Amino acid sequence: MGSPPHAHPLPTPSTPAGRDGLAALLDRPRQSVVALDFDGTLAEIVPDPERARAHPAAVPALARLAPEVASVAVVTGRPAGVAVRYGGFAGVAGLEHLVVLGHYGSERWDAVTGTVQTPAPHPGVAAVRAELPGFLDSIGAWSGTWIEEKGQAVAVHTRRASDPAAAFEALRDPLAHLAARHGLVLEPGRMVLELRPPGMDKGVALGEYVREVNAEAVLYAGDDLGDLPAFAAVEKLRSDGVPGLLVCSGSTEVTELADRADLLLPGPAAVVGFLAALADRLTGRP
Repeated sequence: MGSPPHAHPLPTPSTPAGRDGLAALLDRPRQSVVALDFDGTLAEIVPDPERARAHPAAVPALARLAPEVASVAVVTGRPAGVAVRYGGFAGVAGLEHLVVLGHYGSERWDAVTGTVQTPAPHPGVAAVRAELPGFLDSIGAWSGTWIEEKGQAVAVHTRRASDPAAAFEALRDPLAHLAARHGLVLEPGRMVLELRPPGMDKGVALGEYVREVNAEAVLYAGDDLGDLPAFAAVEKLRSDGVPGLLVCSGSTEVTELADRADLLLPGPAAVVGFLAALADRLTGRP
């Protein structure tokens, strides 16, 4: 008898390292971590980030997949509680042990407790928050740009500008200087520039979490520049003998991840389909 039919075909990674990573995950799922970015990976990028929501099939796919692996972690620049709310992750059967690492890992929400652990705010964030409106006005950057409050960080979006890419590039250096003056770092993204505290990124967060759960294989999926440190962390883990699979949720706005990915998928719907395919394979049913 052949293997059972699957509703979602499982794509093949384009690199040997990626194929090894996927094989290790399929062979040892209970020792594997599946880590995922939120915006652009589980949720479509939208002009207003407050309207972002996980793809409708994301939670069902994750709820089938999570019981089969060591852990599923969402690693995001958003506040952990916001990602939980926009993802619809709380109180879902099958996601009892989901972890959300928010603010690039400086915050953590555990489904098992339903609580967020958060550090004391960096004083530079409050200073930037107070200064930023006047700063943008003084450099003539108000038109089409807007500020997003993120608790532990502040972000400036240019997606609504008449020329989003030009506005992004014009703001990049001034905001980098503003961030440095207040002891912060500038994190560029897809038509967004985020000013946040230093010392934590998705690579640090992912590496620490993989070590915490003693994983023997890891998958990471992301779409933006902020995911590059997580890609680097997986590459480091692979050099240390831990197989890994790098998945890029494709975007014409960011090519750096696609160049380093083992598997390129055209956006959140395809990522969710891939997660469903993993669940099909690990549960042995469509």
